[in-house]
Amino acid sequence: MNAPKPPQAHWRKSTYSGAHENECVEVADLNDRIAIRDSKAPHTGHLALTRQDFATLLTHLTSKP
Repeated sequence: MNAPKPPQAHWRKSTYSGAHENECVEVADLNDRIAIRDSKAPHTGHLALTRQDFATLLTHLTSKP
């Protein structure tokens, strides 16, 4: 039995990642999930969160000084 093929990810760099900065994050919409990966090492995999968990993560991160 074959596993279903994951949707094609269209990665985009975070608007907070500058052109010359070393800390770049990319995100992709995977239909029911949002994927996050390190743009410098895309081959190492990604973290996939539900849309609700991604929103919670963003709220948490933006509330920090």
